Amino acid sequence: MILACSLAALAGCKQEEPPKAVPIPVETAVVQTIPAGSGTKYSANIAPYAQVDLAFQSNGYIDSIYQVPNPSGGRRNVDQGDWIPKETVLAVVKQQNYLDRLQQAKAQLARAQAEHEKARLSFERVSALYATQSATAPDYDSAKAQLDSTAASVSGGEAQVSEATVALDNCFLKAPFSGWLVARNVELGSLVGPATKGFTLADSSSVKAVFGVPDTYMNRVRLGQHFVVSTDALPRPFDGRVSAISSSADQKSRVFSVEVTIPNPRNVLKPGMIASLALEGQRLPPAALVVPLAAVIRNPGHVDSFAVMIAEGNDDLKSVRLRPIELGDTYGNMIVARSGVDIGDRVITTGASLVKDGDKVRVSP
Repeated sequence: MILACSLAALAGCKQEEPPKAVPIPVETAVVQTIPAGSGTKYSANIAPYAQVDLAFQSNGYIDSIYQVPNPSGGRRNVDQGDWIPKETVLAVVKQQNYLDRLQQAKAQLARAQAEHEKARLSFERVSALYATQSATAPDYDSAKAQLDSTAASVSGGEAQVSEATVALDNCFLKAPFSGWLVARNVELGSLVGPATKGFTLADSSSVKAVFGVPDTYMNRVRLGQHFVVSTDALPRPFDGRVSAISSSADQKSRVFSVEVTIPNPRNVLKPGMIASLALEGQRLPPAALVVPLAAVIRNPGHVDSFAVMIAEGNDDLKSVRLRPIELGDTYGNMIVARSGVDIGDRVITTGASLVKDGDKVRVSP
């Protein structure tokens, strides 16, 4: 009886353990960026100032292709992405047949010139005799006709030589301007002809930012208008001017195509890049970090400042961290966070006022 009472007394003296805290369920949003500013933003595609397909004019097999240094050593055939100086011979068609034709044409011309010289001397003799009435009129007419016939043969021979020379020159496919090689469609030994496209060359010493404008805004665009063009790939903006405006809208998109030409002497702007510009012509401000207005709370330690609660961790249970922030302009239900958060942070939007720094929370899906 005494032992039972003692155990009961000890049990009464033992402190009860407090129940474990249940994590508070919260909802979060990811800190993101938006383009700030009030200008009407348009996306544009960077295109080369000029792009041409280079085709062969002479038939035959490719005998050689222009070579450039290979970074791994030695030399290799030129390929897309290589810089091509003006007048570079990109490929050569086998020339032997064209050399033979030129030699034949020159031989025929030499024969025609010899016959013409003989006819000229004969005509001079007949003319002298005809002047003294020692030759008849038919003799004179025959000599004159022979002279004219051989002169025509010489002209024909000269034309054949010129044609054969041009055909031989066309064995060399040259770059008409300096630019970047976009494509190479032939290999050594390929059979080519006048319809064969061998290379595609782009001139990007200047580039065009091409974008579409609806008809309701066409009164804001004019030739020569200044634009500031920005790209995500490059840190600095570029100045350009409107160089072309389409006269009719696209049948599908119903927008008018506008081209802004931008000097590109260092080739930093590449065809295919995506650019941005404001229709009013001003420089676009950099993108701003924003958080939902619902995530902003009063900073418990400083009543005159604001903060957000960040949910950190990769487990089901997240840790809460208090982050003081500096606020900027509002954009709808979002507000600019000038400091205190980074892109990708998860801020608590529902339940932020119910938790404190260091708490564990469960993020609701």
